[in-house]
Amino acid sequence: MPLLHSTVMKVMPHVPKPILWRVAKRYVAGETLDSAIARLKTLQQRGHGGVIDVLGEDVNGLEQASRVVREYEEAAQAVVAAKLDAYVSVKPTHLGLRSSEQLALANYRTLARSCKQRSLFLRVEMEDASTTDATLRIFEELRKEHDNIGIVLQSRLFRTPDDIAKLAPGPLNVRMVKGIYLEPAAIAHTEPEPIRQAYIACTQQLFERGAFVALATHDADMGDRCAAIAKHKGIARSGYEFQMLLGVQEPLWKRWQDANHTVRIYVPFGPEWKPYSLRRMRKNPAIFGNVLRATLGLS
Repeated sequence: MPLLHSTVMKVMPHVPKPILWRVAKRYVAGETLDSAIARLKTLQQRGHGGVIDVLGEDVNGLEQASRVVREYEEAAQAVVAAKLDAYVSVKPTHLGLRSSEQLALANYRTLARSCKQRSLFLRVEMEDASTTDATLRIFEELRKEHDNIGIVLQSRLFRTPDDIAKLAPGPLNVRMVKGIYLEPAAIAHTEPEPIRQAYIACTQQLFERGAFVALATHDADMGDRCAAIAKHKGIARSGYEFQMLLGVQEPLWKRWQDANHTVRIYVPFGPEWKPYSLRRMRKNPAIFGNVLRATLGLS
């Protein structure tokens, strides 16, 4: 299976987009803002809040990054107009980090003000390890000025417990993830069980700091253990929530929802859906099986 997975992933970028989309549309709301808002409305009717993400990364220059800011402002306005329980989540390289840290910070400041005016929360995403230091600096600068800002941390990275300890005092909102970016063994856990144990340890560390933790996971046992830690520490259900990806393990959404946990769904959209979908396929070998069936014209 590892050899098959490796071979298929080399071929995957060359699969025609119409075929890839037949599988990706389960995990992506569509290419337009209207399609994302429609999906968020459906989720809200089922009792789920949302996270809206305009897909894209690695933009270069002021003009491109400014266009992304406008897209997110439009998304924020649409969320408010539709009276949705949702917030926006933005990758640093989508706001120009590859060009300039100051450019990305200025764009985040613009979005933070725009979201604040609409009473919306803004999440600073985390990308590969080459961006971690700059992303944390941006987050800490934003925290000095705004109270509607959160960050993402990855249990895969060895550095994350130290990063948690170094975060400035004050209210803290963290989405805890395992981490989808494959990093070298010199700086990151590379096997599933150490990543899981690190996730649980980092979550406990965040709870001890008084942080609100968004438990972004589809690992049922690990999620249950984190919820048990919260209960043991006397943390109210309002002090954390589960966050899950659109189209992934929906029976688990319901199980946690039926147990009176908040379950928020990450809803990505936009024309740049292909890189996101390929990363998800690298992470989950079962998905590329669906692509193979689609390629062969099977249901």
